[in-house]
Amino acid sequence: MARIVRIHDYGDADVLRIEDLPQPPPAADEVQFAVRSIGLNRAEVMFRNHAYLQEAQFPSRLGYEAAGVVTQVGADVTDFMPGDAVSLIPPHDIARWGTYGEVANAPARYLVRHPETISFEEAAASWMQYVTAWGALIEQAALSAGDYVIVTAASSSVGLAAFQIARMVGATVIATTRTGAKRDALLAAGAHHVVATEEEDLVARVAEVTDGRGARVVFDPVGGPSFEPLTASMAPGGVLLLYGALSPAPTPFPLFTVLGKSLTLRGYLYNEIVSSDDKLARAKAFILEGLATGALKPVIARTFPLDQIQDAHRYLESNEQIGKVVVNV
Repeated sequence: MARIVRIHDYGDADVLRIEDLPQPPPAADEVQFAVRSIGLNRAEVMFRNHAYLQEAQFPSRLGYEAAGVVTQVGADVTDFMPGDAVSLIPPHDIARWGTYGEVANAPARYLVRHPETISFEEAAASWMQYVTAWGALIEQAALSAGDYVIVTAASSSVGLAAFQIARMVGATVIATTRTGAKRDALLAAGAHHVVATEEEDLVARVAEVTDGRGARVVFDPVGGPSFEPLTASMAPGGVLLLYGALSPAPTPFPLFTVLGKSLTLRGYLYNEIVSSDDKLARAKAFILEGLATGALKPVIARTFPLDQIQDAHRYLESNEQIGKVVVNV
């Protein structure tokens, strides 16, 4: 028996229940591991609230990220063995391989032996954010030295990951946040410039920072009314990658700006990377190198024990954090 978190209905954090359940053995292509740390994601809150792209089959497990120690391997698995310290690149199904609990099964394809120099907490906090940011900035936008990139929702784990990846390739980061309250923390986390959009004119500040050229890349999970100033801040031929829809307001299409600057506005999903063997291999290589050298280092906002999984979700929903929320088992 193992302590496993499940939901029996949609709702607020109170629907998260810790239950004693048997854990089935791993399938032929799977690995079973004892969970040490779990990285929480906004997607799990949305799934719990019935606001996610995947429907739950109740009672349902949940969870995308974790790190731990291998206990069993499936019959077809040759790359891992019991005792290996591993972390999980989030698979495409939030429930089938749910990570909330003391034990989890996952396809071997999505597991990695993380560098010994990082902790289980850091390993559990790495893969969703770095794969998401790498796929957009490097694989899609080909971000490189001399580029300017605007990163919105900058205090999120993915936003902070984007800072570090941009710095690895020599790009300059312009972070946006609503007020100046997080300015110093964002600068300390790696942003070169911070624009408080409720207090400053984004278009004017980006023009000042870029000597009038604008930013070639925008990385945005928000959408909504901010689309117009973001596109107005872009360089001719620039690309905007939209990877979320956090704004409840409609997103206008800035037709004349897009035409006048020959902009590319592109929807982007994490699954584009993990569904492709070649892209996933490139992501693993880039991220493992960054973790090993310290160029990539997850920012952990706060940790909770498994017994406080409800409180951990409430804290994630508060938007007070800068970085990743982690649950230790």
